[in-house]
Amino acid sequence: MDNKELKEAIEQIAVPKEKVFSAISKGINKEGNSGKAKKKKVLAGVATAAALLGITVASGFVNPTMNRVLANTPLIGGIFQEFNDSTGVELANQDAVTELNQSITKNGVTVKLTSAYFDGNVVSITGFVDEDVEKGHNEKGEVSFDVNFEHNKGDHDPWLNGKSNDIKKVENGYNFQWKMVYPYKSFKENSTLPITIHNINGIKGEWNFDIPIQQEKNRTLAINQEQGYPDDEVKIRIKEILTAKASSSLVYETVEKYKGDDIIILKAVDDKGNVYRFGDGTLLDESELEDGYQSTVRTEMTKLNSTITSLTFYPQLSVADPKVQQLLDKKSFALKSKRLNLGLQVNDITKNGSKLVIDYQFTGLSKELSKHQLDLFENNLKYEFLLVDKKYIGEIDPENPVPPKNHSIRMNKVKTIDKKTAHFRSTFDLNGEEKIMNFKLENTILQFNFSSLVPAKEVQPFTVVLPVVGNE
Repeated sequence: MDNKELKEAIEQIAVPKEKVFSAISKGINKEGNSGKAKKKKVLAGVATAAALLGITVASGFVNPTMNRVLANTPLIGGIFQEFNDSTGVELANQDAVTELNQSITKNGVTVKLTSAYFDGNVVSITGFVDEDVEKGHNEKGEVSFDVNFEHNKGDHDPWLNGKSNDIKKVENGYNFQWKMVYPYKSFKENSTLPITIHNINGIKGEWNFDIPIQQEKNRTLAINQEQGYPDDEVKIRIKEILTAKASSSLVYETVEKYKGDDIIILKAVDDKGNVYRFGDGTLLDESELEDGYQSTVRTEMTKLNSTITSLTFYPQLSVADPKVQQLLDKKSFALKSKRLNLGLQVNDITKNGSKLVIDYQFTGLSKELSKHQLDLFENNLKYEFLLVDKKYIGEIDPENPVPPKNHSIRMNKVKTIDKKTAHFRSTFDLNGEEKIMNFKLENTILQFNFSSLVPAKEVQPFTVVLPVVGNE
């Protein structure tokens, strides 16, 4: 039989798509997490599927139907396997990942985008950048993108909130995956996401892409059950769960009396003992009420089992305490927390040349802090003080409190004097990278946030009953 006859014969073979996916998945997973080159895993999966179907790949051509099947799992699903993205693997198995083949070269660096998916609350984009990126400023093996979406600029891009990046070295370059939290209140089932890469590793260029992102309509499970915590003056309402192909999203509302308090959900457990985890969230709405502050959040969660009857949620509360401050026109003073039973006693302030030394101790701390907690506490003190020129204190935006450059110092070296009495000493370098021009003690304010000393606390779990939704 010649090649033409063989090709025609192969074309008549019905390809069992689901079995191919299953075989490939088993072939990849059989390798386990051995730490070997991921490229070999992909090829092993292809060979396994071809062998099961009795097809000779070496002949130089394959049934087009099978080509489409293999294109989805080993190449697309394989890259999700590299990045430990179980959602991507599942979507590839469902043929729900959009394959891309968009490649642009600027200033000698080629970027190729290879896939996109939109599921639940998460958008994923994978791609490849060639090894010429190593001519940039970064260390070898490091790749950083200055990127914006939808023609936004800088850090004001909502797609950058909660964006994660993963990089893997491969032959001739690097594979990468970006995962973004969908930033808008309502979903578009089909849309185009413009992407602009401004520079890579400091190599400038404008790599512009238009990426199609598609998602079928989410299934909605309305819940609307509320739990209050009167002692903490917060409450939380579970509104609904949205379910896509491979993941779900939880929409919940919180009300706190004090601005800045934050209640989140750590996990949920269903009536069958299955544990559900939660990812980054999208703030859908926030407003000031007569009795507090309200916000509505949509957060990624593990795909909901549709046969369960209840979910128990485990919330965590972080308390915000207003910052305290004192002008350094005296050598000793005491500061008190507004909401927490904590205090800061400053014993002495000394300026030695370019060094400012502050001796202090805390009051009200638990005497049962472990060594690990004390070590963490000491480490946090390196960043929790802020020295700022009093003329510039009003320029700090409360919503985005970036210290004014050349007029503030945060970093300090901490020395523990006595852990039992929470006695410490901080030394600030007045001529370091951070500095205050024309520094004078009587013109400098010390700020401190007691919230940094209090870990988030887990509050009482609560259970909601789910409407019956039937079998999957």
